[in-house]
Amino acid sequence: MFFIVPAMAQHKKQKAIPKPVKKVVVVSGDLKRFQQIAAQANVSFTFPQGFKEIKVPDNEDFSFDYGVMLPGKDFEIWFQVKSQKENWNSYVSSLNNKSTKQANPDSLYISYGNAHAIAFTGGTDFYMRNIPPRIAARYNGDAGKSFLLNLLDMPVTKHYKYALLITLQKDHIGTILAVAFTNEKGPEFFKNMDRASNCIKFKP
Repeated sequence: MFFIVPAMAQHKKQKAIPKPVKKVVVVSGDLKRFQQIAAQANVSFTFPQGFKEIKVPDNEDFSFDYGVMLPGKDFEIWFQVKSQKENWNSYVSSLNNKSTKQANPDSLYISYGNAHAIAFTGGTDFYMRNIPPRIAARYNGDAGKSFLLNLLDMPVTKHYKYALLITLQKDHIGTILAVAFTNEKGPEFFKNMDRASNCIKFKP
């Protein structure tokens, strides 16, 4: 018996456990650069599922860092992220000097939003509202504004008709600006917005 049991054990085949297959994630140069810019403002960006990377304008009229679109839909989003850390430090340093006193950088998200809204519409005839604190908190932000825009007919915006522009602020840290373009303002637009709603936020 002592000889048979070891022999049987040697012939018994162990069931091979398949090794987990690592999913290869391809990161483009544009995405890598954007994630570096975002990191400087304590912002995280996760590429939204089902979307495709696109080129965005970066000139004196419209300067954006990154963009995505939803294939088969008239829907795309442009992103711009700005760190306010240096601006905040300069502001604090200027508080005791009337000649160099600066505007509070924590309010810049409002002027950023207004400037872009005017550039996209050609005027000030747009609907602006405050983002509720509980919504801003979902993105680890402290404040925000949303702008509903009727767009100028321009090649740079691919002749889209409408846009929803959102600015989010994290005090002393940074600003997120996102513009979602569409040709229809119906339920499908907000459904598409929801699909990308968690792709960008401030780090806790």
